Amino acid sequence: MSDLAGLAESVAVDPLVGHPADYHVFHKFIERCKELPALSTAVVWPLSDVALRGTVEAAVEGLIEPTLIGDEAEMKALAAKIGLDISPYPILQADTERKAAELGVAMCRSGSALAMMKGSLHTDELLKPAMKADTGLRTARRISHVFIMDTPAYARTLLITDAAINITPELEDKVHIVQNAIDLAHALGIPEPKVALLSAIETINPKIKSTLDAAALCKMADRGQITGGVLDGPLAFDTAVSVKAATIKNLVSPVAGQADILVVPDLESGNMLAKQLEYLGGAQLAGIVLGARIPTILTSRADSAETRLTSCAVAVLLHYAAHPQVKV
Repeated sequence: MSDLAGLAESVAVDPLVGHPADYHVFHKFIERCKELPALSTAVVWPLSDVALRGTVEAAVEGLIEPTLIGDEAEMKALAAKIGLDISPYPILQADTERKAAELGVAMCRSGSALAMMKGSLHTDELLKPAMKADTGLRTARRISHVFIMDTPAYARTLLITDAAINITPELEDKVHIVQNAIDLAHALGIPEPKVALLSAIETINPKIKSTLDAAALCKMADRGQITGGVLDGPLAFDTAVSVKAATIKNLVSPVAGQADILVVPDLESGNMLAKQLEYLGGAQLAGIVLGARIPTILTSRADSAETRLTSCAVAVLLHYAAHPQVKV
């Protein structure tokens, strides 16, 4: 017991990462959106309390102009049950999740909507029609996901990618994943994001693929194949976010201790990292899918309406960063 007490005391007195008293940036994203037109958004299958409430709150906040896609009778019954007025919003009837996803993609492809938002259906069901070559929303970019984290223990907005779509990305996939995240960081007001390419160690080990990919990505950035950010890696998580950890390890790096973007080796490690920060570190998070024709607001079915609200704000900022004058 005394050993544990000593450890707790040492961490409290001499933490590796500073703890700002109050560091919350999400409200700043929402404030910035007040100067921008609401984004026409296809909301696919909002048939849970959180999904429908988050949609209405985002509309009331002036972030989105939603079209609700799903079973109309069920949506109206749910709205009545939880005390929401959805009468101002158009509804597209869809009997199944699959049909709702297809309608949402069709709206975005035609330009009737400038963003798509996940309701209470599974991510795979939503993205399957979006990934189709001829009728979907694909571009030359690889589609990837970014968690935007507002973490009390870290005095920077933190982007984690990819923790939701690409399971075991290859090097060529990671080029797109990194560039997508850099472009998002620009839209969020980070002019030259620092990108940490994560692994278990800071040296190149031929037996650890993520270290080889990190080295290649850094050289590609040097050659202008990835632009707009400062890359370094491989970096372990501690050296990516802690100047003190990097100093202890004698690591000299323009990214160490001040990373804005964490590029994880695979989906499993990224998903666990983001959720550990949320559930054990008190972080708030938002989620967005990049690389398609339009931003897709993609959050977990377990996420709160507040998370969905911030995710909508991120989509608005992303869209208008690329299309300052465009509004449907």
